[in-house]
Amino acid sequence: MIDLDRYFARIGYRGPRTPTLATLNGIAAAHVQTIPFENLDVLLGRRIDVDPAAIEQKLVGDRRGGYCFEQNALLLAVLESLGFTVRPLSGRVRYQRPRDYTPARTHLFVRVELETSWIVDAGVGAMSLTSALRLDTEDAQPTPHEPRRLIREDGRMFHQVQLAGAWHDVCEFTLEEMPPIDREVANWYTSTHPQSTFKARLSAARALPEGRRVTLLNRELTLRARDGSGEHRMIESPDELLAVLADQFGLVFPPGTRFPCPGLDWPAGA
Repeated sequence: MIDLDRYFARIGYRGPRTPTLATLNGIAAAHVQTIPFENLDVLLGRRIDVDPAAIEQKLVGDRRGGYCFEQNALLLAVLESLGFTVRPLSGRVRYQRPRDYTPARTHLFVRVELETSWIVDAGVGAMSLTSALRLDTEDAQPTPHEPRRLIREDGRMFHQVQLAGAWHDVCEFTLEEMPPIDREVANWYTSTHPQSTFKARLSAARALPEGRRVTLLNRELTLRARDGSGEHRMIESPDELLAVLADQFGLVFPPGTRFPCPGLDWPAGA
């Protein structure tokens, strides 16, 4: 069983603990605004341990972040401990990918049963949900950040986000559950395969108040508004990167830490 008091202290949540929609939305928002999405251990060559106790220690005790197999496994455990009826679902991340490309089924998120079915997802990077989405409608749904919707096409469901008036795919799914063994295999691929995007680029993201988000992709730091517009700046040295990780994402690493990554094309002399 997860230590709920420690988890709630980590995310700064002080609301009710009854299994209601209000509780679900409060936890989803607090989680994504506090525990950053990040793949830094993958770049450092460290094993991503998806044992529940290891996940709790890393994200809660060590105050680190993680990706979907860590973020949503933690959220799943928290909600289950509170008495929610939950299921782990599998999906394919599609953000900024064309429909004729088939990404691997390497995404975990959570289905929650209340008076109807909802989904929550704290592990899809800069597109992580800050409130639940109901499964029984294709209408646009407001969130504290960007509008979202769930549409059905060709036997699949697509989670979409609206940015600058246009709808973009975030992920696709079929409501198939993702048992622990499938998570083990997908996590192994995501964290170790040479062609995994998590081996090729540095990524960190966190939701902010007032619909904003802060994201880091390799050397580019972006502060993005609800409508998708953003302010961008390039990080110029590995030491500046460590400062940004600490200041913007609460991720503290020892001085001199370096992240081997093809996407970190440092200027000469950096």
